This record gives sequence, C-alpha cells and structure tokens, in this order.
Amino acid sequence: MRVLSTYLFRSQRLGPALLTDIEQAGIPQLELFCARSHFDYRSPQAVRELTEWLDHHDLCVHSIHAPTSRELGVARENSTPISISDMERVRRLDAVDEIKRAIELAEAIPFRFLILHLGAGREAQDPRRTEAAMSSLEHLCLFAKQRGVTIALENTAGEYASPSALHQFVADTRLHDLRLCFDIGHAHLWEGVRPAFDAMRDLVVTTHLHDNSGERDDHLFPYQGTIDWETAMAALATSEQELPLTLEVRESTAEPKPLPAALAAFERLERTAAALAQR
Repeated sequence: MRVLSTYLFRSQRLGPALLTDIEQAGIPQLELFCARSHFDYRSPQAVRELTEWLDHHDLCVHSIHAPTSRELGVARENSTPISISDMERVRRLDAVDEIKRAIELAEAIPFRFLILHLGAGREAQDPRRTEAAMSSLEHLCLFAKQRGVTIALENTAGEYASPSALHQFVADTRLHDLRLCFDIGHAHLWEGVRPAFDAMRDLVVTTHLHDNSGERDDHLFPYQGTIDWETAMAALATSEQELPLTLEVRESTAEPKPLPAALAAFERLERTAAALAQR
C-alpha cells in the first residue's frame, strides 16, 4: 500500500489545491505531518476544510505524524521541541496536551496510527526520562484508543529511541497497545537496516521510507542515498503482516517535480519487492 507523507510539502499550506494535485497524481493514502504552518490541526476551520474535501474525494488518511515542535514562527529556529519524555513536568504536560490536540483529529478525520517520537534529538538513556515517557504514554494511549487510534513510536537516531530500546520500553512499561513505526533512514544512520528491523519486527505496524548518505538525516527519495533497498525490502518482507510503504521525503529545490518523483520511487520499490518475492 502506498502512503505519502505530506512532509514532502512541509513549507506549503495543506489546502484543497495541494490535495487535488496529490490525488490526481494517483496517491491513494496520506500521512499528515502535523506542523501548524503546514496543517493547523488546532484550527477548527483548517480541520473543517480538510474534512469537507476528503468527504468528496477518494484520498484517505492512513496516519498522522505528531507535532515535534511548537512553532513560534515560520523559521525552524523559532520553535521549541515537543517531548513526552521531558523531565520537566510542566513542559512534559504541555507536550502531552499538544499531542492530544492532534489525536482529536480522529473525531473528524478517521486515521489508524499516530506516529510519535519518544523524545527530542539524540538523547541518552536515563531512567528518569523513561519514567516520564511512560507517564505520558499511559494517558495518551488511552486517549488515542478511545478514538480508534494506535500510537506507533518511531525509531530515531541515538540510543534512547533505537529499535532495541523501543522494543524494551514497550516490554518494560507493559503498555500493550503501543506499536512501532520502522524508519529505514534513521536505522541506516544508527545500527543498520536489517538489524534494526529484526529488533522491532513483531511490533511494527507502519513505516517511514527515505534515504540518506549514512551521515545526515537527509530524507532523500529512495535510491538517492546509500541504503541497499533490496536488503531493506527483503527485511520488510519478513513481517508477519503487510506493511504500508510510507514515503517520508523532505522537499528540495533539487527535485522540482516531487509528485512524479514520488510515484517513480513507489514503482521502483514495488518492483524490487516483486522481484524478491519471485526468488
């Protein structure tokens, strides 16, 4: 199943014109990237506009990506991180409240998964941080479940939210409703794609596909970096369930026609998967 993250259009407002372009390109499902300058999930008008558009079109929302920062302006430097594992209680409660506002979208626009970062940046392991995250997620998992949504924690570069650490977190906290989102690009930067997927396979319900050089989190189109995509697709094929191919690519002036590039990437990934299945 093809899913396109609207992260590809992060600097643009997600309105009817852009949605129409995505639908006409043949994209069947979306992951909404929750950044208020892109899609203001807190705005009743923005939510109503999106709901009314979706009601008259075939494009569906598969998942949403929880906000990662509280934007104070358009520029990235004018934002503050949102972290459910913040050891400062006031900031942590503020983060939980912000993520709840995103989950509330499900009351108007059905979606299956909320993709969530466990922390912010490359944080080190700390029992206090783990306890803070558990406290946040006890509340958020119930809030999400009441709205038909499953929270999927995304592996990020660094030890705190590595695949093995996330799997252990779910086991230790006994938050049995939690699932995982396998981010191939982040795995490539940290422990490697196959070992990373093996560490979290039984809890993975969705994916983020993007490429990089192995040095920076570039969010390139697949096959533009150094990931071995045959190995990557072979790893995904070992899942007991069929996983969506969620393309999470960063917009770039180097790619003036992102939608045709996205379709080409989907087609190449599917050809790779089909060739592996025939072996």
